[in-house]
Amino acid sequence: VSKEREQARVLHNSFDSTMFYKPARFFPLFQIEKAKPIKCGTFGATSLQQSHLATGDFDGSLNVWNLEVPESPVYSVKAHKEIINSIDGVGGLGIGNGAPEIVTGSRDGTVKVWDSRQKDTPVVNMEPVEGETKRDCWTVAFGYAFNAQDRCVCAGYDNGDVKLFDLRNMSLRWETNIKNGVCSVEFDRKYINMNKLVATSLEGKFHVFDMRTQHPTQGFASVSEKAHKSTIWQVRHLPQNRDIFMTAGGAGNLHLWKYEYPAQRTKKGADDVDMGVAGSVNLLQNVTLSTQPISSLDWSPDKQGLCVCSSFDQSVRVLIVTKLNTI
Repeated sequence: VSKEREQARVLHNSFDSTMFYKPARFFPLFQIEKAKPIKCGTFGATSLQQSHLATGDFDGSLNVWNLEVPESPVYSVKAHKEIINSIDGVGGLGIGNGAPEIVTGSRDGTVKVWDSRQKDTPVVNMEPVEGETKRDCWTVAFGYAFNAQDRCVCAGYDNGDVKLFDLRNMSLRWETNIKNGVCSVEFDRKYINMNKLVATSLEGKFHVFDMRTQHPTQGFASVSEKAHKSTIWQVRHLPQNRDIFMTAGGAGNLHLWKYEYPAQRTKKGADDVDMGVAGSVNLLQNVTLSTQPISSLDWSPDKQGLCVCSSFDQSVRVLIVTKLNTI
């Protein structure tokens, strides 16, 4: 990295880390243009050998593309009546157990799980009951895929609802409301017994839920943090350390956090039933990259600290976060 790189340095709790990025030009290997604008995509349900990209578009269609032969999708279905806001995959890339599946969340209020080996119909369709107001689903994420039978989907909605669906029992396992629209949800790991869940929202706040202990009436313990001065568009956990995560803000900034566990993760409630105990979050680093929102972010699973983000200023930036192995 040259001396021309832009630097942002923050010292916090004796942790000295720097995020670097250098303005550069990227040249696409190839470019594919489709009639319908694409809203979201994931490789999460494909093998490393196939590299099939699943996308959701503004017309509500789910398509799976073979990028070696991208002229027509290998799987296509009219998944929703309105735009697909969010998509996630599991069972591919060597991550998670069980069948490769795709989950989609839409403005039409439904959350659906798809298996590309099953044509036209979803494996699971989670929609509001009759008479219930349909809320715009903004974000979805798989989790709890630690064996071939168990799997959960978490969905976040425009009214602040966070809902956890148990796919094995075909039931709503838990729900809460965080008071502002939920922009992004992610489990710290998809393929383990549920450990933590982060939900980001409008108004610059995120919530970390300890998912190990669920109380019958109080649900999961959580800690919240007012992190940004604007919407937190996305959260992504570091693949090499599940207790470190990055949030992307509407003011063009990235914040790096570490979750600290409490001395004891459970305690007895007033009803003598176990309930969770939330930990705390510490800010390790922050940097401002743009005057426009950073809307997308992803870490490299191979190179610790390497990440890429995109923003509303039409830029894609590749960054490196140093000294993560010292935390």
